[in-house]
Amino acid sequence: MNKVFSRIYSTLPVSLQNLGISAFGFYWHRKRFGGVFKKEVEAAKQREFFTQEQWNNYQTQCLRTLLVHAFQNVAFYKEKYSAAGLTLSDIKSFELKDLKYLPFLEKEELRKYGTTRLLSQNKSKGSFISSSGSTGTPVRIYLPEYFHQKWNALMETRVRNWAGVDGQTPRGMIGGRRIIPDSKVNFPLYRYNWVEKQTYFSAYHLGPETIHDYIHGLSKNKVEYLTGYAFSIYTMAQLAEAQHLSVPQLRAVITSSEKLTSEMRKVIERVFQCKAFDSYSGCEACGLISETPERNLVFSPDSGILEVIDQDGKLIQQSGEGEVVLTGLHNYDQPLIRYRIGDRVKLSNIQTAERNMPVVDEVIGRIEDVVRGKDGREMVRFHGLYVDVPGLQSAQIIQESLHQIQFNLVVDTEADKLHIEDMIKKRLFSQLGDLEVFFNYVDNLPLSTNGKVKAVISHI
Repeated sequence: MNKVFSRIYSTLPVSLQNLGISAFGFYWHRKRFGGVFKKEVEAAKQREFFTQEQWNNYQTQCLRTLLVHAFQNVAFYKEKYSAAGLTLSDIKSFELKDLKYLPFLEKEELRKYGTTRLLSQNKSKGSFISSSGSTGTPVRIYLPEYFHQKWNALMETRVRNWAGVDGQTPRGMIGGRRIIPDSKVNFPLYRYNWVEKQTYFSAYHLGPETIHDYIHGLSKNKVEYLTGYAFSIYTMAQLAEAQHLSVPQLRAVITSSEKLTSEMRKVIERVFQCKAFDSYSGCEACGLISETPERNLVFSPDSGILEVIDQDGKLIQQSGEGEVVLTGLHNYDQPLIRYRIGDRVKLSNIQTAERNMPVVDEVIGRIEDVVRGKDGREMVRFHGLYVDVPGLQSAQIIQESLHQIQFNLVVDTEADKLHIEDMIKKRLFSQLGDLEVFFNYVDNLPLSTNGKVKAVISHI
C-alpha cells in the first residue's frame, strides 16, 4: 500500500477497508497472474524433472546471457568485472565452475548502489520494494513488471502446487502488513480481499483473548490453506489448541520468512490437520527453496544459481553448512550476481531426491543470528536448546556481551521453571562454555516493526 492509500485506509470503516484491500488485490492479481504467467507456469513444469545435464545446460545459458547483459548495460558490473581483468569475450564463454572467479556482490554495495549504478541503463517499467531491515538498513530491490509474473509462476509450481493448492484456492495470510491501523483490539482482526479470496490476519493482535476471532475468520471465509510467518501461524495453532477451539481442517499450511522448527511443524500439523510446507526466498527473489510433495527441501535451479561457501569463501561441493551466495536468473533490471544475501543453509549429504535439484537439510538462519562464547566459539542453530523442554512454548535469546546472555521465555502456567532453566543452561554451556545466563518470563515475545519475532538478538 502506498502512503496516500494507507492514510485514507486508516480512517475507513471495516467494510470500506475490505473494499480498498480488494481494489489493491485486483491491481496485484493482474500484475502477478497476467502477461506471461501461464506460459511461465508451463515452462517451469516442463523443467521440473530435468536431468542434471539439462539443468547444467539451462543454468549455463542463463548465466551467460545475464553476464553479457550486466557487462554491457549495468555500470556497477562493467566497472567491477573490467577491474578484475574480465572481457566480454571471457563472459560469453563462462561456465558454471567459473562463477568463483567473479567478485561477490556485498549487501552494503546493494544498499549503496541499488537505486543507481546497479540498475540497467535501459531498465523496463517496474517499482522498488524495501526489505524489512531486521538486521540493518533496508535494501531497495527493483522489480520490473515482467519479473512478477515469472517469479509468481515459480511460486505457483514449486510452492503452492507442491503443497496441493494453487493461486485460486481461498487462502489465509498472516504477515507484516498493518491491516489494523493501531494496537487497539477492534474486531474483526482480519480483512478480506474478494478478488483473490484472501483473508489477511493481523500479526500484531494474536493473544489468548483474540484467538477466537482468528479461528472465526478461517471458518467464515472458508479458508482452505494458510500462509505467512512461521511463528505467527505456530502461535495461532498453539493458542487455539490451548483453548480447545474447533479449528477447521485446512488443505495445507505454507510458512515463510521465519524458521519452521520441528516442534512448530508438529503443533501446526496437529491443529490444522494438514501438512505444513516450509519455503524460503526473500524480497531479493534470486533463489527459491521449498518442500516437494515428498517432503524434501530443495533449491529450484531455475530460480537462481546457489553457491554455499565456507568461512574462507570456498565452495562447499557436497554436503555441509555454509553461507548462501545467490545469482538471480530473472531480474535483468537490477541483476544480483554472486550476492551474499546473509543467510546460512545446510546441504544434505543425500543428494538423491526424486527431482534433480539440490537438497537442503535446513535453512539455518541469518549470519547475523550468531551467539558467541567467551573463547570465540559461535552458535548459529538454537532450536536444539528448546527441543522436548516440558512446558516451554517459545523462546528468544539475547546476547548482551561475550559473558552474558538473556532468555525471554513463554511457558505454560504449571511449568517447572527451574527444570526448564537447568535444561537450557546445560545445552547452552555444552556448546559455548560457561556464561552468565538470565531468564525473563513473558506472556508474549515482542514483535519487531515488520511483525516478526526475532529469535536471536545480539548486542555485540
